[in-house]
Amino acid sequence: MMGIKAVDIHVNYGEKKVLNNINLEVKDGQIVSIIGPNGSGKSTLLKALSRCIKPNKGSIYLDEEKLSSIPTKKIAQKMAILPQVKNVLSDITVRNLVSYGRFPHLNFGQRLNREDEDIVNWAIEKTGLMDLKYRYMANLSGGEQQRAWIAMSLAQKPEILLLDEPTTFLDISYQLEVLQLVKELNKSLNLTVIMVLHDLNQAARYSDNIFVLKQGRIWEWGKPEEILKGKLLKDVFRIDGHIYRDRVNCCPYFIPHKVN
Repeated sequence: MMGIKAVDIHVNYGEKKVLNNINLEVKDGQIVSIIGPNGSGKSTLLKALSRCIKPNKGSIYLDEEKLSSIPTKKIAQKMAILPQVKNVLSDITVRNLVSYGRFPHLNFGQRLNREDEDIVNWAIEKTGLMDLKYRYMANLSGGEQQRAWIAMSLAQKPEILLLDEPTTFLDISYQLEVLQLVKELNKSLNLTVIMVLHDLNQAARYSDNIFVLKQGRIWEWGKPEEILKGKLLKDVFRIDGHIYRDRVNCCPYFIPHKVN
């Protein structure tokens, strides 16, 4: 199996159990969303999958190799993660930010060569930022900034892209812009994407599979039409809603009408 797999993952923060007996598998070329209420362990799961934190129990496999035994530099060449909160100096240009994505491929003290420069330009072009590549990050819109961060991740040339709430703090137009970009990159590059989302309708529209977390456990998983059902909305999110079929995007969507 090529892709990423978690087997019996447990994560504690002190005495508090955050993830409990997590088992999941994401195959190459899929878009998978992780959804669930606040505090259900979504971001923690993403950090465990990227080896940003070490599980207290269980194992994670990347392309059938145990993640804990893979050198950090090799992981950075195969996997890119964009956290929810990102800190960067305001006086850095888009191009400089994107060039950081090449660092996992460089030796200590080595500068970007022509191939690296070509990859940086390719990543900028793929994310539609060529006209903005010398613009300072502070002068970009929220959607443009998020595209720049995704371009930096692309410059790593990863096989897997992990996104922690990539649409947070964005207006609806920028949310759709970012998710459309993710979908296009998935199709054109066969890029595996694992993302944490809050919006259930967006998860249903842009995902091949959805994992639902509740209280640190996988409550349910499957295709969007298997997940977006009245019982799950009530049991996990405490809401009632009407579920419809989006015939344009070929996916389910729901309209909530009351909180339980």
